[in-house]
Amino acid sequence: MPRFRDLGFAPGLLPPGPRNSIADVEGVTVGHATRVEGEAIRTGVTLIDPGVLGLLHRPLPAAVAVGNGFGKLAGFTQIAELGTLETPIALTNTLAVGPVTQGVIELVLSTTPDLTPGQTINAVVGETNDGFLNDIHRIVIRPADVTQAHERRTPDFALGAVGAGTGTSAFGWKGGIGTASRVLTVAGRPVALGALVQTNFGGALTIMGIPVGALLGKTSFDQFVAKPGDGSCMVVLATDAPLSARQLGRIARRVFLGLARTGSVMAHGSGDYAIAFTTHRAGIEGESLGPCLPDTDLTGLFLAAVETVEESVLDALFTAEPVEGRDGHRLEQLPADEVIALLRRHLPR
Repeated sequence: MPRFRDLGFAPGLLPPGPRNSIADVEGVTVGHATRVEGEAIRTGVTLIDPGVLGLLHRPLPAAVAVGNGFGKLAGFTQIAELGTLETPIALTNTLAVGPVTQGVIELVLSTTPDLTPGQTINAVVGETNDGFLNDIHRIVIRPADVTQAHERRTPDFALGAVGAGTGTSAFGWKGGIGTASRVLTVAGRPVALGALVQTNFGGALTIMGIPVGALLGKTSFDQFVAKPGDGSCMVVLATDAPLSARQLGRIARRVFLGLARTGSVMAHGSGDYAIAFTTHRAGIEGESLGPCLPDTDLTGLFLAAVETVEESVLDALFTAEPVEGRDGHRLEQLPADEVIALLRRHLPR
């Protein structure tokens, strides 16, 4: 399915990178393991690899941010405390956090030499509840799915109903995995920032400021107010800018402005989380690699975070195909032709 930008629209002010994806940050790759079995299993794992050999021994600056904390994630408090990322990031469904955490730990154990006795591993696993389409109480995800996702990682990864996005939604339509990037010059140096989202939330769909959900008759008050268990969006941000963990936290908090642009209100039952990391180690190794950016130069990266998250959500919607799952539940694809016509009618020329 075509991505949103491929349809002739250019959301935001900043230009995208060549792939318009999180993989525009050099070294970053993404892999999926998708589980579609019978009539009721619609789930999977998505793995984001920063591309650093020996990441456990050479962790990267990182930060987390919480919009609405209705979630069951692994590894977040250590990132908040230490400001470092030491494993790839995995996404899955809510009740598979346990086996996926085990899978990430086993992956790191198998690929990291020279572990000291008793050394621990802070596996980072995010989740959303795909229980509308997936029989989430059948915990079919296994540690081997993490291995499979790792083996399949690539800079040119699939979007939509794949991996951790296989059973997820967005604004009452089928959602899934989306991505986008921005490139800009900050303090005289070129930098890239990319986002990847696992959508699973409702609200009043808004595209480039146009109330598309309302115009399609999808947004009555009853539809807008999330049902119990509705909600959640996991966001991963990657950049190559020289930043400290504190600065990454400032950027991560702008993620939720991007979600709001699409119509999310981060409902009561929504778990909205952001993980941000940089592949530049100045924030850990200090002046030997040059200084981190001054805070006064971060505004462009704030904008990049907002724009990439907004466009990533749109990509998840436009690339996801219809899926039928548990108990005959079905999520349809966003009616792209109708949406395109609405946008062309209402956007300024």
